[in-house]
Amino acid sequence: MEKITKILLTEKEMPRQWYNIIADMPNKPMPPLNPATGKPVGPEDLSVIFPMELIKQEVSTERYIDIPDEVADLYRTFRPSPLFRARSLEKALGTKSRIYYKYEGGNYSGSHKANTAIPQAYYNKQEGVRRITTETGAGQWGSAMSFACNHFGLELLVFMVRVSYNQKPGRKLMMSAYNAKVVPSPSTMTSAGRNVLEKNPDSPGSLGIAISEAMEIAAQDPYTKYSLGSVLNHVILHQTIIGQEAMIQLEKAGDYPDVVIGCFGGGSNFSGIAFPFLRENLVNGKKTRMVAVEPASCPKLTKGKFTYDFGDQSGMTPLLPMYTLGHNFIPDKIHAGGLRYHGAGVLVSQLRNDGLIEAKAKLQRECFEGAILFARAEGILPAPESSYAIAGALDEARRADLEGVSKTILFNLSGHGHFDISAYEKYFEGNLPDHETTAEEISQSLLNSSVPVSID
Repeated sequence: MEKITKILLTEKEMPRQWYNIIADMPNKPMPPLNPATGKPVGPEDLSVIFPMELIKQEVSTERYIDIPDEVADLYRTFRPSPLFRARSLEKALGTKSRIYYKYEGGNYSGSHKANTAIPQAYYNKQEGVRRITTETGAGQWGSAMSFACNHFGLELLVFMVRVSYNQKPGRKLMMSAYNAKVVPSPSTMTSAGRNVLEKNPDSPGSLGIAISEAMEIAAQDPYTKYSLGSVLNHVILHQTIIGQEAMIQLEKAGDYPDVVIGCFGGGSNFSGIAFPFLRENLVNGKKTRMVAVEPASCPKLTKGKFTYDFGDQSGMTPLLPMYTLGHNFIPDKIHAGGLRYHGAGVLVSQLRNDGLIEAKAKLQRECFEGAILFARAEGILPAPESSYAIAGALDEARRADLEGVSKTILFNLSGHGHFDISAYEKYFEGNLPDHETTAEEISQSLLNSSVPVSID
């Protein structure tokens, strides 16, 4: 087994259930709250924007949830995804550690986002929905949802964060090819967008603003629902197929990780790779470390506050218990657009608060340096988001060598960077600035984003 570099699974070995970590969490997450009453929201509160089957998954405490046949059939066009032993990267580093990466960029969207786009489109179609609205940062989620909606015969309206809309025209064109309508956010289509533009006509936008716009449109039409690509419990649930596959693949390789790493925006790809392994810690006493790597410009897990906050800029979502920089926070224009979100998912936030996962923040130039090293060694040009996971893996390998130990390191390569060539061009030109949000900026943002409920 020592010479294996690519570990594959057959279609029959693909998991047929998603894993719900709520069943095994020592402290269950606190409920979302209605901001007007301060009371927990019920299914009826969410039914305006989500189909009932996804609401059931959002609040479920069942350990495993079956993957529908139609979803599994579409999964099989790109799943199981490969697990690679990064031997060339290990050689380039001169490390004694073993580095593995799960590659999620081999599907139609080029990222892990397809794992939840497909079931979300499916469940909406099952309930008679005709149109879906959503947001996208860098465009991976919008691309994933565009194809899924077209496959199931649904219209899609995508609000794309304006800075990414301008930086990544290829993603916009890809979504259009899959029959979606793409609008730069903030826009004049919604009151949420117009309010932002009144205050700042040159606003670069944010995921929080784009979410507000998408939710506003969905709430106006009973045949339109809203879809989110990260953060929520049901989204994270769908992504756990990644870690479940990786566990089987590592068993085939005769190995098991000492550390599992994912980049972090709202939590979907980190949770997808980490939660099945975290279950082994919680249930079977394993000691694997789980490390989320986020941008220093948007450091909610490392510098944010664990409190109730809105998931969007306008306050249309329920109040969520999460690590947040404040829902009015506007992140710097880094190229990892999918990581430019003010808050962390409820499940990740609770686990972070309980000390069951770790987090670290990185500057973007260091991450791009790691991405180039990885590309030259392994032959895959990573998405800017994935470069944060690579940087985290390199840190772990170098630290292990300094300590004189060998570790098994697993990270999620969440997508390719074929639509991000302009970002790499800026890196090679030396025109890719670093930015680190200060404690003072975060304090001011939290003050400007105060909500009526807090976590004591």
